[in-house]
Amino acid sequence: MHQTSEQYNAVIAICRELFMNKMKDYGRSWRILRLPSLTDQIFIKAQRIRNLQENEVKKVDEGEKPEFIGIINYCIMALIQLEKGVADQPDLSDKETEELYDKHVAITKNLMENKNHDYGEAWRDMRVSSLTDLILQKLLRVKSIENNKGELLVSEGLDANYQDMINYAVFALILMNE
Repeated sequence: MHQTSEQYNAVIAICRELFMNKMKDYGRSWRILRLPSLTDQIFIKAQRIRNLQENEVKKVDEGEKPEFIGIINYCIMALIQLEKGVADQPDLSDKETEELYDKHVAITKNLMENKNHDYGEAWRDMRVSSLTDLILQKLLRVKSIENNKGELLVSEGLDANYQDMINYAVFALILMNE
């Protein structure tokens, strides 16, 4: 489990650095995106990963890793939007953005550690393609929740689904790096 924590932190460090550098390039333009728009961006990335895994010919010279990183960062954006609401204009400072990013990573990592304890790190025996499918399944659940305007009878909310997608993407990146 200690190794997983270190590997998790290493993956998140890469994601966080890219996220913060993109904030320097683009500002907080993502703050205007509604949750369904973020969900669709995540879906595009997950679907591309699945296509890369299934197709022998690749016409764009980018692999799966950047897409998994994108899934992680878009999910964190979605968690921030859930907490702060959608803005009409970018409204977060560098410091507040970093604090929110770190806060949602910490909550999500804690969830991973608790589930890892209970599941015995079963993900280590999974295929990256299965993790991709689980992300796509979570996306379909999120779309259903969004289409139902958040009304749930017995299921987890949007935040839990975004957190699971982050963790699955981190697991995929860990497996790809081993």
